[in-house]
Amino acid sequence: MPASSPDNDARAILRAGLPDRYLTPEDLAAMLVVPIETIYGWRKKRTGPPGFRVGRHIRYDPAAVRAWIHEQADRDAA
Repeated sequence: MPASSPDNDARAILRAGLPDRYLTPEDLAAMLVVPIETIYGWRKKRTGPPGFRVGRHIRYDPAAVRAWIHEQADRDAA
């Protein structure tokens, strides 16, 4: 198994500390240190990070979560 490859390096940079798997609402709540109800409220209002359904389960792409966090930081800095 190679120690590093361009694809692995790009993914590591893209994920930047986030898990290399889709996040559950509970994962997202723990990561952002907010109540799970906040995550569901954001989803209902469409104000939080974009999620998608897998059957009846909600999942979040770590790259989309990171982009959403950056948007929030940029908006607060302006």
